[in-house]
Amino acid sequence: MEITNEMRLMFLSKSENESFARVTAAAFISQLDPTVSELVEIKTAVSEAVSNAIIHGYDGTVGIVTLEMRLFDTKIVEISVTDSGKGIADIEKAKEPLFTTKENEERAGMGFTVMETFMDQLNVESEVGKGTRIVMKKYLDAEHT
Repeated sequence: MEITNEMRLMFLSKSENESFARVTAAAFISQLDPTVSELVEIKTAVSEAVSNAIIHGYDGTVGIVTLEMRLFDTKIVEISVTDSGKGIADIEKAKEPLFTTKENEERAGMGFTVMETFMDQLNVESEVGKGTRIVMKKYLDAEHT
């Protein structure tokens, strides 16, 4: 498996940058000629990961969110979203459907569930006080799924 292209985008943890990340991911992935469904799934997963970094990672403070994407010759897309925010104390609990730390806000607690549903692989690395890195993979070639 060889990397054919890669990119890195760094932006402030402001909610208006979520759509910027989505559009950037879609533009970058378009070189692999994904289906409309694949494109929507990737954009949605990126949106959820970036939202989690902004809302939960930085929790009202401003920091940097990094979106990285790698394209492989096997039509695999690897996406990582990294923050240097609060971190996640219990990753397995955070991944449970309907779990949210923002109960007073209109949060569904489905971010990780959406990412797991739309992507073929999801890995979450986090350390309290240091931040979180979410790495997702999507296989655009049907023989991998």
